[in-house]
Amino acid sequence: MSYVEVPGERVPIRMWADPASVEDQAMQQLRNTATLPWIKGLAVMPDVHYGKGATVGSVIAMKDAICPAAVGVDIGCGMSAVRTSLTANDLPGDLSKLRSKIEQAIPVGTGMHREAVDPARLYGFGATAFDDLWTRFDYLADSVKFRHDRAMKQLGTLGSGNHFVEFCLDESGSVWLMLHSGSRGIGNELASHHISVARGLAHNQGLLDRDLAVFLAATPEMDAYRSDLFWAQEYAKYNRAVMMSLFKEVVRREFRKAKVSFTQEINCHHNYVAEERYDGMDLLVTRKGAIRAGGGEYGIIPGSMGTGSYIVKGLGNEKSFNSASHGAGRKMSRTAAKKRFSARDLAEQTRGVECRKDAGVVDEIPGAYKSIEQVIDQQTDLVEVVAKLRQVICVKG
Repeated sequence: MSYVEVPGERVPIRMWADPASVEDQAMQQLRNTATLPWIKGLAVMPDVHYGKGATVGSVIAMKDAICPAAVGVDIGCGMSAVRTSLTANDLPGDLSKLRSKIEQAIPVGTGMHREAVDPARLYGFGATAFDDLWTRFDYLADSVKFRHDRAMKQLGTLGSGNHFVEFCLDESGSVWLMLHSGSRGIGNELASHHISVARGLAHNQGLLDRDLAVFLAATPEMDAYRSDLFWAQEYAKYNRAVMMSLFKEVVRREFRKAKVSFTQEINCHHNYVAEERYDGMDLLVTRKGAIRAGGGEYGIIPGSMGTGSYIVKGLGNEKSFNSASHGAGRKMSRTAAKKRFSARDLAEQTRGVECRKDAGVVDEIPGAYKSIEQVIDQQTDLVEVVAKLRQVICVKG
């Protein structure tokens, strides 16, 4: 499908979704976003839904301004995936032991490593891989300075919510490793700090929606935010890289006889800011629940914990600011999902997947999400499908 334009106050709202299918709260958020004085474009992905501060599945292009709530509190959240030399025939009939090994290697939920992971022991990392990251920690906002040790121990950990680690098969039977996580506690605290600062600035007092408060270029507040933002995006990238290395270690050990090899990893943020140029202007493009899909660029669009995922290649559609959806997108809130579904429903909807099936993750049940197939069908002018994956193991926090 191509996009539909909905009128907005300052820019049209380009939607790769049926406007009638989007909840009223999300549509109002989008209309509010289109009133921002600095906005130059707004694209909406097919997984769009209401979000805290700003709409999930929105791509906001502004001139000399960034809205920290439009980035969200999980700065740099994103995906990593890699194909292995294993096939379905290499897998044991009972996958519970393998799931347990993954959970032992990668802390989930509020867990963290007892000691910070030494990058020197990980494949693909030099001994000084993180030196620059931690040197720059000293320049972050004062409010997080005391979090240094926790941030180090959380590097290479999953978190909870919609984050996951998965063992997948593609349609040819090849095994893929895939994971989804972000900047953990440190990213959340940095985001919350800067969102609070932005709300108090004089130029934001007249906004229709104070949640959309922005920082302006050439101000100390913007400089401080950009510094912390780009640090947190890098932390998130390293967090996924460490997890993937730990995941690969588990696979190498458990399938030692197969001498497993791995292809080049695919990595993509979906809550972040990038400096990009469109229509002759240098813009700050914020993707909240959206991936970059420039021409030939690989991306990952996951479904829910029982419905599979897609590896895609971008088509470079500038109408969407070279973007695509970041997943299936929720069709109901976590609270609504817990009220509607039970652990029995979860077990039924995740049949055939080795995963948690208890009440603690009912809010992540496939029935709480939109159809991933429909979401993919709505963006055929944004991406082409490279591979369709189905998970056989899904680790949740």
